[in-house]
Amino acid sequence: MLRGYYTAASGMLAQMQRQQVLTNDIANANTPGYKADQTSLRSFKDVLISRLSGVSSSQNLGGLSTGVYLQEGIPDFSMGTLNETGKSTDLALVPTEVPADQKNGQPGALFLTVQQADGSTRYTRNGNLSVDALGRLETSDGNLILGTNNRPITVSSEDFQVASDGTVYDNGRVSGQLNIGYAANSAQMVKEGNGLYKAGEQGAVLPSAVGNQQIGYSIKQGFLEQSNVSPEEAMTDLMNTYRTFQANQQVLKAYDQSMQLVANKVGQVE
Repeated sequence: MLRGYYTAASGMLAQMQRQQVLTNDIANANTPGYKADQTSLRSFKDVLISRLSGVSSSQNLGGLSTGVYLQEGIPDFSMGTLNETGKSTDLALVPTEVPADQKNGQPGALFLTVQQADGSTRYTRNGNLSVDALGRLETSDGNLILGTNNRPITVSSEDFQVASDGTVYDNGRVSGQLNIGYAANSAQMVKEGNGLYKAGEQGAVLPSAVGNQQIGYSIKQGFLEQSNVSPEEAMTDLMNTYRTFQANQQVLKAYDQSMQLVANKVGQVE
């Protein structure tokens, strides 16, 4: 009886966590470069059920799951739609050929490389840039865009040009080339908020895709990559999550009523 409590309660907790992921996706449906999370539900380790067939022997009847949990949320790095803005400070990173990871068979992911205020390296797909007071290219939240020399790229004004390979031209001169980070295993990328990712829990530095003959990409100036969240699909999943939560809630109520009957009726002397 108590096992039913834990099974229903674990289902409710898992759906609550999934609801948080989906609502975050919906809230960022219009955020440039945002990547939706794919959740994975797993059952707890099965318990082996046996029937005693004698004093010292038993017969295996099979396994029984004791609950479910939300194991992880993995970003979906599929390409979002391109929106033409016409602004020179808007850049879209468009992967054209990215090798699949040998372990999981999933394609890798490409990112713009940025530097935070503390000097740490992070990665983003949000190409909504601006030029700071020192002429450095930066993201909307103030992180500096790094070139292949791992230094910020500087320009004299917003009137600059970016070639398809990421080379930045300012008044006809080369100011640098965008450093494109390559994650062979995209599942290693960890969301940090504000469209930023770090490579692994320790924040490793990704190898550069620049000059890698096996990787193809292009930079489109005057375009922004939109979020790859499908609002319709996310809302449908959210409603299914809510209904599953309600179903587990009803199961929990049924078990509670049964326990009340046990406590109040069983063993009662009339």
